[in-house]
Amino acid sequence: MNYSYKGKILISTPDISGDIFSRSVVLIIEHDEMGAFGMILNKKNHTMSSKLLEIFGFNVEVYEGGPVENDRISFIIKGKPITEKHTPIENEFYLTEDIEKVISTIIDGKLPIENVKVFSGYSGWSAHQLDQEIQNKMWTPVEIYNLDYTSPNDQSLWKKIMQNLGGEFLLWANSPEDVSMN
Repeated sequence: MNYSYKGKILISTPDISGDIFSRSVVLIIEHDEMGAFGMILNKKNHTMSSKLLEIFGFNVEVYEGGPVENDRISFIIKGKPITEKHTPIENEFYLTEDIEKVISTIIDGKLPIENVKVFSGYSGWSAHQLDQEIQNKMWTPVEIYNLDYTSPNDQSLWKKIMQNLGGEFLLWANSPEDVSMN
């Protein structure tokens, strides 16, 4: 491994189709010789969101972190860490799985819900797998500054980033999801 994509955003190229990674924006949280780990920022999990609405009585949007361990809940939080069990992402963002601490801090009014993004599952790559996928142009790494990882995002995030990349990416941004319909 010559380069770490930790802290970078990966944009799926249209070569990936029909699965969870189609038109995905992935934040890489860890990347080293052992592999990579990240969260999809723009795919909502409506089933999990409905379940949490029933439990909490207020709307909590849950996002598909990725296809691995879908029963695993994680949080990206903006602000100072509320738990020792966390992984720094950048500046004011961190990742934690400390569900009890997150919920109790929200209920106590010490953590605004808008500073929390909930994920079901995660995206993972074995050693050198991510490097190979990037070489095969399945992903385009992008440096994006000032992206709020906790803001509600949907498919429009992928399209906006593709449009900002310009060139051939602009064509893909405006193509239908099923490119055979183009």
